[in-house]
Amino acid sequence: MDFRTKVNIGSPGFAIPPFEQMLFVGSCFADNIGSRFLDYKFKATVNPYGVMYNPASILHTVRKTDVAPHVAVLTLGTNHVYILNSTGEIVDNCAKRPHRLFTERELTVDECFDYLSEAVDILVSRYAGVKVIVTVSPIRYAKYGFHGSALSKAVLLLAADRLVCRYPDIVVYFPAYEIVNDELRDYRFYAADMLHPSEQAVDYIWEVFSYTFFSDEAKRFVAEWQPIKKALEHKPFNPESEEYRLFMEKTRQNIAKLETKYPDLACSRE
Repeated sequence: MDFRTKVNIGSPGFAIPPFEQMLFVGSCFADNIGSRFLDYKFKATVNPYGVMYNPASILHTVRKTDVAPHVAVLTLGTNHVYILNSTGEIVDNCAKRPHRLFTERELTVDECFDYLSEAVDILVSRYAGVKVIVTVSPIRYAKYGFHGSALSKAVLLLAADRLVCRYPDIVVYFPAYEIVNDELRDYRFYAADMLHPSEQAVDYIWEVFSYTFFSDEAKRFVAEWQPIKKALEHKPFNPESEEYRLFMEKTRQNIAKLETKYPDLACSRE
């Protein structure tokens, strides 16, 4: 007997090797997942111009950055945008300026698709073999009302689906939204605000993501780096003790062994 509805994910048709050049752009969920890649020594650029919630702002970041990733992860948060009245331009951040200076509106499915398509085209122009993973953030926006939040996510889901159909050999969809709302359908997987996924939920999504996309070599490296990562994060009771000195010396030896096995690790630490 199965007491939950598990989200089944097919093969993406490509695998991410260790230390891959990656770009994460999108909502704070992109920050959460992108930080895991940095922790595991991937060459990841994560929201270089800050969090970008809507497809137009995601495009703005892709235009501005000069990164040519082999894999890009675009995380869609909302279809709501703010337009600066004096210029008619969509802004990425209101910078705490008075609300009267802006007009809020919702992007249509077509507009979301067009912005995302341009972002993909730019990434392809920089690296022809790029793979793009698009996902919809599971974070709900209470300020829209829960029905309004659901409608916003529906627009993004439709745009993401069109994007996959338009670029079948480049773009794949990762169901983070569905994993949280269907597979982890319980408030124990939410933070105290009952809107954001908890750390445990983010950990689970990371596990599913890595299982889905990582090459065998990347999975082996992550498993080997994990105990070293924990050792480096350890906060000693007495950092001057001989015991801690020996502990760190052993950790340095383990890192050196891994650098011999994975030369790119040494490069990532420079």
